[in-house]
Amino acid sequence: MLVAHLSDAHIGPLPPVLLRELLGKRLTGFINWKRGRAQAHDMALLARMLDDIASHRPDHIAMTGDIANIGLAGEFPAARAFLERLGPPERVSFVPGNHDAYVPAALAPMQRMLAPWMTGDGAQENPFPQENPFPRENPFPYVRRREGVAFVGLSSGVPTLPFLASGTLGGAQLAALADILADLGQAGLCRIVMIHHPPHIGGAKPGRGLTDAAGFERALARAGAELVLHGHNHRASLAAIAGPGGMQVPVLGVPSVSAIHGTLDRRAGYHLLDIAADGARSRIALTTRGHDPQTGVIAAIDRRTIR
Repeated sequence: MLVAHLSDAHIGPLPPVLLRELLGKRLTGFINWKRGRAQAHDMALLARMLDDIASHRPDHIAMTGDIANIGLAGEFPAARAFLERLGPPERVSFVPGNHDAYVPAALAPMQRMLAPWMTGDGAQENPFPQENPFPRENPFPYVRRREGVAFVGLSSGVPTLPFLASGTLGGAQLAALADILADLGQAGLCRIVMIHHPPHIGGAKPGRGLTDAAGFERALARAGAELVLHGHNHRASLAAIAGPGGMQVPVLGVPSVSAIHGTLDRRAGYHLLDIAADGARSRIALTTRGHDPQTGVIAAIDRRTIR
């Protein structure tokens, strides 16, 4: 099975903004967009990256958050069009990032537009209640089973105070995650966990990390997984979390798929994962494809076996 992993598209330009929409955290985000973020992400390059992904004909695509920038309702039609270009909901799995859930007012328009890509097999068409889009008992984690692989989607994107970009899973999600992973492991599936924030302790700078990373590590220590995919840091990375019985769970970060400049590990890129699914004995080969700003070429920049 071939899986493409991308993240942090940060689609621009921003739609027209009303003054009342810039109250609170959105004001600082809007200023940051105008002062730099808008110039850091190239939509023409993003289109080329999506064409490159499509040329490899992946069986499934994992998108780990931050399609939007400041969570305006007007951003989510473009977010939906982006996911539609990637593929239909049955072939594309999405989990929200902190920029998608930037403020509480972002949650309802996000779920209205993007729900089909972030719900599990057999879920109702839109399982997010209109009056409380992300309730205590919400549809995360969701599970999608494909060709011996189980994709487990988590939501770490939560509204935060200005100047914070942290994420949180919460006790209910963490408890459900451990049970789900244990059941999927018993079923002999290759378990791939998708989350926006790097979920390991020390995986991001203070104010940007997962607040309950220790709880996530405990869930994996109890139940295990074969791979964790995340975004958020805008760079390629490979870490590990201890699983049961001394196993090591690879934790794979990916660059922003639309970043214009950067060092080799930060330039626009995505991962291709060639998975031979066999439960805990699954084998995974990684190819990272990235954009060279000097030549304009999109090509493989790293190949390795990660389990």
